[in-house]
Amino acid sequence: MQIKTYAKTLAVALSLAVVAGCSSSGGTQEGDMDGTSGSTSGQGMTTGQGTSGSQMGAGEQMPSVDTIYFAFDSEEIRPEFESVLRGHAQYMMANPDTNVTLQGYADERGTREYNLGLGERRAQAVERYLTVQGVSPSQIQIVSYGEERPAVQGHTEEAYAKNRRVVFSY
Repeated sequence: MQIKTYAKTLAVALSLAVVAGCSSSGGTQEGDMDGTSGSTSGQGMTTGQGTSGSQMGAGEQMPSVDTIYFAFDSEEIRPEFESVLRGHAQYMMANPDTNVTLQGYADERGTREYNLGLGERRAQAVERYLTVQGVSPSQIQIVSYGEERPAVQGHTEEAYAKNRRVVFSY
């Protein structure tokens, strides 16, 4: 039984190492807590084919807000971010060849294992929202970084709030 747990933990660690090794070295672009567009300290998010807000493909314009935030220890989507999610859903449905990786994060409180699970549940909640809106599940991938890649360093509620997030990475 203990070997099974060890094997699962090792598999998760190896998966995270592979994902981290394959990911871009860009920072993250943060939307404001109220769901409006903005970035912090000049950090930019690499989006594959341009910056957020640029025209990609023949369909809808890519949404400019690529981050949504969550309450403490919750994967429930907050009402103020539903319009952001609808915008991403419309964009993805208008551009069926576009894929997104939903990156789930948590603040540093809790164990690493718990925070990896929480980040995954947050990303899954966003995935469910998008698929209910009509986005094909084949366009969506999920990865959880838990507490490992904080957007903001610090031990304040403000820092924790910025770290409880899901980031859209096109």
